Amino acid sequence: MLKDQDRIFTNLYGMHDRTLKGAKARGHWDGTAKILQNGRDWIIEQMKASGLRGRGGAGFPTGLKWSFMPKESDGRPAYLVVNADESEPGTCKDREIMRHDPHTLIEGCLIASFAMNAHACYIYIRGEYIREREALQAAIDEAYEAGLIGKNACKSGWDFDLYLHHGAGAYICGEETALLESLEGKKGMPRMKPPFPAMAGLYGCPSTVNNVESIAVVPTILRRGPEWFAGFGRPNNTGTKIFAISGHVNNPCVVEDSMSISFEELIDKHCGGIRGGWDNLKAVIPGGSSVPCVRGEKMKDAVMDFDALREVGSSLGTAAVIVMDKDTDIIKAIWRLSKFYKHESCGQCTPCREGTGWMMRVMDRLVRGEADVEEIDMLFDVTKQVEGHTICALGDAAAWPIQGLIRNFRDEIEDRIKAQKTGRVSAVAAE
Repeated sequence: MLKDQDRIFTNLYGMHDRTLKGAKARGHWDGTAKILQNGRDWIIEQMKASGLRGRGGAGFPTGLKWSFMPKESDGRPAYLVVNADESEPGTCKDREIMRHDPHTLIEGCLIASFAMNAHACYIYIRGEYIREREALQAAIDEAYEAGLIGKNACKSGWDFDLYLHHGAGAYICGEETALLESLEGKKGMPRMKPPFPAMAGLYGCPSTVNNVESIAVVPTILRRGPEWFAGFGRPNNTGTKIFAISGHVNNPCVVEDSMSISFEELIDKHCGGIRGGWDNLKAVIPGGSSVPCVRGEKMKDAVMDFDALREVGSSLGTAAVIVMDKDTDIIKAIWRLSKFYKHESCGQCTPCREGTGWMMRVMDRLVRGEADVEEIDMLFDVTKQVEGHTICALGDAAAWPIQGLIRNFRDEIEDRIKAQKTGRVSAVAAE
């Protein structure tokens, strides 16, 4: 279990002072100019050595992503864009950073932007996050007043501006290219890749889009050294991670712990166990609503990192752990997710625009058992036709929960259909 002195986010629960004074007392903004003096290449090499993988879901190595930015400017400005949209159902980790520890993010923005030769950074915050936006904006204002950002940021000779942009509450704008479109004032619709944002991103300029947590951990990694960060977790799955555990546990919580912690330890130490005991565990969605669910018995010994969860047929995603006990109507739970993805599809790609609605309507009938057993395979087949055939990953996100349901709980769907059929027969006979 992670020791308190190894936690990067020292004010995750808002128990301490979130202002600049409080942040400095906890060791933030300490020697920032010195870090910048080491140069861009040094920062990127340190980030690569730390093994940090993107905390927004895909798990792409952060240092490698930064290195794709052009070394020399061709006259176009470069931008860092921070994805604070966090609209994945079950995910609520970034909001705690922005509410209670905003200076970790602001300092991270400065260092990361410097490393990528960007004089400006945009934080795109989710439309529903009103209080978080106020807290973050207050912290940005403080940093400007103290000379930590702005002209000659931290007296380093580097000019840096930070802008907070409020979205309008669209899930699709969490996809990096749709986020860029939205920032430019257009409809939030994903772009075709290539070109990737590092070549032509915001306003057609080299840009990098990173998750809040990925950026907020940067200053601490550089201060303590990449070896320290790489010392947590398993190889290729290093560092600390914020887990957001919700659902049928005794104490739902958001907690920072080491990567590769076992699921059992995570739940027992931080959440006071499963509601009704471990025998009552039915299913877990380990990484936010777009990853497939896992049966409870397979999940108990699972390790919480990118590679281990792939082995049990799911993914770490954003580490938003949704726990479901045996009282859960799992078919209805997955139907609710398919309804969400249908509602949030931007409609640009035909497989997603038509497929999400079609899948939701079949799921609607499966919840009631008013379907034929053959339709289960047909539904699975349609998820395969949507998955991988769209511009962005929303098609996959809509398909995977249903695939997980059919792979893991097919017997329940069949039982419900059979029960409905026999019930009908007896009702007809009674007449």
